Amino acid sequence: MLKNKGHSTKQDNLAVTAVALQDHILHGLQLRNLSIADHFKTKAPKRKNRSTSLRNTKAIIDTGLKKTTQGPKVEDPEKEYVLDPEPPPLTLAQKLGLFEPPPLPLSSDEWEKVKQRSLQQGDSAQPCPICKEEFELRSQVLLSCSHVFHRACLQAFEKFTDKKTCPLCRKYQYQTRVIHDGARLFKIECATRVQACWRGHVVRKWYRDLRRAVPPADAKLRRKFFEEKFSEISHRMLCSYNTDIEELFAEIDHCLATNRRILQQLEEKCGHELTEEEWGKIQSQALLRETHECSICLTPLSGGSDGQRAPSGSGFSQPSRKTVLLSCSHTFHHMCLLALEEFSPGNSSPFHTCPLCRSRYQKKILENNLGMSSLP
Repeated sequence: MLKNKGHSTKQDNLAVTAVALQDHILHGLQLRNLSIADHFKTKAPKRKNRSTSLRNTKAIIDTGLKKTTQGPKVEDPEKEYVLDPEPPPLTLAQKLGLFEPPPLPLSSDEWEKVKQRSLQQGDSAQPCPICKEEFELRSQVLLSCSHVFHRACLQAFEKFTDKKTCPLCRKYQYQTRVIHDGARLFKIECATRVQACWRGHVVRKWYRDLRRAVPPADAKLRRKFFEEKFSEISHRMLCSYNTDIEELFAEIDHCLATNRRILQQLEEKCGHELTEEEWGKIQSQALLRETHECSICLTPLSGGSDGQRAPSGSGFSQPSRKTVLLSCSHTFHHMCLLALEEFSPGNSSPFHTCPLCRSRYQKKILENNLGMSSLP
């Protein structure tokens, strides 16, 4: 009997050990107390009966005084907290001493040492080891092994592996703490970029103002500088000047009418044929000028027809050329005046101008050289 009783007790111990081991394995596979669980437990509000709520309502008297209502407390978004502040309950195998119990929760000093080690490694400044993206403003968690991940990435990793092990160092049953170091570094980087852009804008504006105020030393840049200044001044003058278009067009029409009238009078004057009496007066004015040489070729004026030579006593061996008298009382060689009329740019016009006085003329060929031979 005693032997049977001892044998049954030994079998019972083996059975309890087997059950404890199975329970421990089952607890490990069920992923109890993972870091993805939120430490804020919210309960669904109970629905109240409408009749009961109406029965319990009391009349509210408005006294006109300012009411102070205390709403729900707003938690600090920068606050750090531990997701698993309490250790998981011991399994039967851990109670029997078959497995080591889970480590106790880290104290605040121990979490500070873990965070300092993470800061020295620069984990928050690097991308998340799981998704390889920057932390920016997304939720970030720090493990008790000093490694840092996105909270959503760690949650997905734990669901995929069915284990609570660190993705980098494979530490089992780690503790998790929510931190905001990545968000703080991202805010500092954004502020730095904004300040850099603002400083660049201020410097560029200062440089543009300086270029507008101080002329450069280089000749080409200096010329461009003053051209821009003159253009700006001209634009301002045009903008400030109020031009009456109708009045401007009326003034232009008046000027055109005056010019047409003067040209018409000039054409009438030049188109009027001079009489013999008028030519006699012009010839008398030419005699008073006492002109003895052509002002075009600077050779003496001679009488006679073309092809005739000067008298033997005159000392000239060249043939005599015809002399022409203009209505302005100037005289030239006829051939010289024809050549000048062909050479002048206004040869297409029926009227030409005198080479000396620049007045329009009528011409008359003289046969006796204005009677120059009778002059002393």
